[in-house]
Amino acid sequence: MTGRAGAPGALTVPPGYRIGAWAVGHLLGAGAFGSVYAARRAEPEQGLPLLPARAALKFLPTGTRTPRQLRHLSELAERETEVLRRVRTPRLIRLYEVLTVDDPGRPELDGATVLVLEEAAGSLDTLLAGGAVPQAGPALLAQVCEGLDQLHGAGWVHGDLKPGNVLLMADGTARLGDFNMAAELEGTHAYSPAFATPDYTPPDQFWAEVGERGTKIRPTADIWAFGVLAHVVLTGYLPLPGGTPAARRDAALRYARGQEELRLSAELPEHWRDIVQDCLARRHEDRAAHTAAALLGRVRAAAAGRAPAPRDPSASRRRRALIAAGTAALAGLGAVWGSGLLPFWHSAGEAGYERCRRGAVCFFSEENGRGEMCSWVDGGADWINGPTPCPWSSREAPRSVFNNGFDLTEGASQVDVLYYGQPARQEMLGCVKVGTRTNLSGTYRLRSHAWVPHC
Repeated sequence: MTGRAGAPGALTVPPGYRIGAWAVGHLLGAGAFGSVYAARRAEPEQGLPLLPARAALKFLPTGTRTPRQLRHLSELAERETEVLRRVRTPRLIRLYEVLTVDDPGRPELDGATVLVLEEAAGSLDTLLAGGAVPQAGPALLAQVCEGLDQLHGAGWVHGDLKPGNVLLMADGTARLGDFNMAAELEGTHAYSPAFATPDYTPPDQFWAEVGERGTKIRPTADIWAFGVLAHVVLTGYLPLPGGTPAARRDAALRYARGQEELRLSAELPEHWRDIVQDCLARRHEDRAAHTAAALLGRVRAAAAGRAPAPRDPSASRRRRALIAAGTAALAGLGAVWGSGLLPFWHSAGEAGYERCRRGAVCFFSEENGRGEMCSWVDGGADWINGPTPCPWSSREAPRSVFNNGFDLTEGASQVDVLYYGQPARQEMLGCVKVGTRTNLSGTYRLRSHAWVPHC
């Protein structure tokens, strides 16, 4: 799930609201095109296949909108519904049923399409939010590659592969989710909305012509995104330099034109270097030989710590000597599936505001971004006893904060952060504006926070 709660198109659904057999629970995540809520089955099934006791409800606001918005959102809802109905594989999130809200008394909800989905425990984005390289990263990448192979084999392109759209289940395995950019292949290509996450978009898509049906997209777009994803998961850095999405886009274009070489991080394990290099080949034609099916064996071997089988030297150029300068910035990966999201804390030996990843708000136990850190890309209703606690905040008050969230120019609508002295956003103590890093008095222990449109 991309975006943050309160983004354009997101829906507010009250707790306990009933839709079909389901009762809505807490917000899991939200983005530009809808909101995802936890839900429990509130009534027994009658003549239908048994549904689980818990699920995730994705509300897509396809009802009361302007005609142009309605057409766009309806198309996105149809894309996601279609792919999940027609492609049922182990590595794709499961769709149980599709419902429509019939509630004229709530015009903001009336007509919304609701996807009843398999409940995830979080996303790969939650695992990366603190900047640490996850130990399970290689195995998860192999499962993501399996998902792409299954999706491409069924004739579809995902179109928006990124950490927030890799969902983690309770058993720790990965599923692909969020298919509103997915497109069905018509021969060698498909048509997708002219919208994607820039850091995971191949350079050839930046200058692709946009027609009435959208922009042409091919499976190689997913291959590029997988290469970026692998680099981020295994090193904590994006493969292209730049402190903003625009700067990284320009770096991608210079690379595609042959004006710069690709400089992979020195932290990238040797077994993965050729894989990532092939996925990030400059041209679509060079990536075309490295299909998800062809990559899968190599990725599985690398995940197991074995040297992958040698690639065909004619498939792409041998990689050049790569020197990592540590210039790649942490990704602006967007907000994700989790509710409040898993906060991450660091040892006092790590220091600096820079470890606060793009898109997050980070609170620190010492001044100037030093000491322990907890970071969220969504709200936190209870830092101590909630499902996503910040352990050190029970002992001491935060002494500094950095709002490294997205701003209005990047499509966010809730950009500033209120912080409170009590759980459930009670007893407001202050507000930190987007882009601000500042010291706090340390007088009060904080218990919750929330993203808001402005201070």
